[in-house]
Amino acid sequence: MMNRRTTWMGLAAAATGLRGLFAGGPAHAAQPAVAREVVHTEAEWKKLLTPAQFDVLRKAGTERPFSSPLDKEKRAGQFSCAGCALPLFSSKAKFDSGTGWPSFYEPVSRAAVDEETDRTLGMKRTEVLCHRCGGHLGHVFDDGPKPTGLRYCMNGLALAFTPGAA
Repeated sequence: MMNRRTTWMGLAAAATGLRGLFAGGPAHAAQPAVAREVVHTEAEWKKLLTPAQFDVLRKAGTERPFSSPLDKEKRAGQFSCAGCALPLFSSKAKFDSGTGWPSFYEPVSRAAVDEETDRTLGMKRTEVLCHRCGGHLGHVFDDGPKPTGLRYCMNGLALAFTPGAA
């Protein structure tokens, strides 16, 4: 049974969702542009990436949880940006966060990723971007395991995995 409170909460949630649909662009679009080593036009990115990768990497989309095979990837190796092949995370730093997205407690180096404030969806989060091409990778949270206490919660579509030495 719906009451006034649940009706208003439902309307507020719908408005937030619609705002996100019409906001136009990645969460980091309103922040100052950073010079990138790899730059392509939107049309070029669309040719280089699958539609799902384009949505995540270039439009700050999010894949469905538990949909990426990389979430369950257990082999030694390296996770790189699917847009420009920059090495981002080692399998040594990967852990099962239970969230449904590949998670890491640290990048291969702090220089590999950029972090920006993301205020979409009515909350404040820290967005993680590829340093080389600016592709949206996911978000970082402070609820991860030791030694860093961080959880880099990444979209599998934004990553490419290469088995081998970690």
